[in-house]
Amino acid sequence: MNIERIRQPFIENFPGDFSNNPMQRNTPKVLFATIKPAGFDKPELITFNEALSEEIGLGKYEDKDLDFLVGNHLPDNIQTYATAYAGHQFGNWAGQLGDGRAILAGEIINEAGKKTEIQWKGAGATPYSRHADGRAVLRSSVREYLMSEAMYHLGIPTTRALSLAFTGEDVMRDIMYNGNPKLEKGAVVIRTAESFLRFGHFELMSAQREYNNLQELADFTIENYYPEITSTDDKKYRDFFENICTRTADLMVEWFRVGFVHGVMNTDNMSVLGLTIDYGPYSMMDEYDLNFTPNTTDLPGRRYAFGKQGQIAQWNLWQLANALHPLIKDEKFLEDTLNNFGTYFWEAHDQMLCRKFGFDQLRKEDEDFFTNWQGLMQELQLDYTLFFNQLAKTTQETNISEHFKEVSYIILDEKKLTKLNNFIKSYRSRLELNSNSREECLAMMEKTNPKFILRNYLLYECIEEISNGKKEMLEKLTKALENPYQEIYPEFSVKRPSGYDDTAGCSTLSCSS
Repeated sequence: MNIERIRQPFIENFPGDFSNNPMQRNTPKVLFATIKPAGFDKPELITFNEALSEEIGLGKYEDKDLDFLVGNHLPDNIQTYATAYAGHQFGNWAGQLGDGRAILAGEIINEAGKKTEIQWKGAGATPYSRHADGRAVLRSSVREYLMSEAMYHLGIPTTRALSLAFTGEDVMRDIMYNGNPKLEKGAVVIRTAESFLRFGHFELMSAQREYNNLQELADFTIENYYPEITSTDDKKYRDFFENICTRTADLMVEWFRVGFVHGVMNTDNMSVLGLTIDYGPYSMMDEYDLNFTPNTTDLPGRRYAFGKQGQIAQWNLWQLANALHPLIKDEKFLEDTLNNFGTYFWEAHDQMLCRKFGFDQLRKEDEDFFTNWQGLMQELQLDYTLFFNQLAKTTQETNISEHFKEVSYIILDEKKLTKLNNFIKSYRSRLELNSNSREECLAMMEKTNPKFILRNYLLYECIEEISNGKKEMLEKLTKALENPYQEIYPEFSVKRPSGYDDTAGCSTLSCSS
């Protein structure tokens, strides 16, 4: 791999702590601290994303590159570092946080001029580890690797995964925080993104009243990642905030489209580029439920439930607005922009639902139609993905009760079947208002509704196999997630088996997942 091409503009542009001291501490007045990865004696490669490596400019993998993939024996051109940021966690100000399990190698630019940051997750402690060891276990690393790639192939803005490797170490973890820790296999994943900058980076500078650093960080972000912003003076910061709001709203709509639930939408887990970032206690939704949260830490309040993700994104943007206020200094503009977020989000959300149903355009009566559909989905506990796949196959001759039988997580009695039949009739009536053909309608649905989603129980099975030295499931899931709008493996296009309903790692997860 071409690791000699990696450069480090971030640490060249901002103040930092260059001590390489891993002691966990506050680092005021700096945006990063240099830190060396822990190093591992017996690493073993699990999988490598060669297509991504070629795309970002690293090139092909050779056996000697394993050291780089786990942070061992790095060349002199790579000065590794962790960034400092702050954040609101579960609605409360948490102060300084930072990259506790992530260490950055820097940035590479491919031949097309595209910039990509590269970082290890699980390569050792940093000053921001908050008394943790900075390591990662196999299960969380597999989940990050596969899900970030699944989201990319679904067409959703996201960080991506370059490699996954065993460290050769065992790591102690208490998966459900219930006083039952055990040793698990350690792993390192390399993840990539155009940038890993978060809301929290700006919150930290603003909270510390480091306004010069705040402005330089905003200027750096605009110059490097927002080429569409050509304005100058204070207006560029207003354009910057508006763009973040738009990208964030668009991302939330995409999460709703495929049924992705992040599980821990703290401000430090929000990307200023509108990327899905930090795959922890996430889940793809099985049965449709606006109140579903996969995160045990989020119970019983369900702050980060599926149906609240747009609302929470807006709340998080309010915190970013507060952080950027010293640069924008226009309260009315910030309030108007944030109030407009809801209007923009719901318009985009309903347009997305139109595409899922195959409607040619959003009509006034669709609001009631969507509300009735949501109520039906929740009452009948219908699988979100499978419902739309079956809906696309429905004809006038379809036996509705048989057609949707394997889509529900409960037994549908006569009363519920009547409601389902009535809904399908209303759907057919709505389709008659379309100006496009049935073929065009189906083509729209096929582009919008995935046939494969990476369900938690599939990840659980894959993690178990890899732990036992097998990779067949990993290879099949990788092929399936690279082609989510095709049904390559029909056995994956089924609802979650009931045996996994109460299995940790399948139905619910903790923040250590």
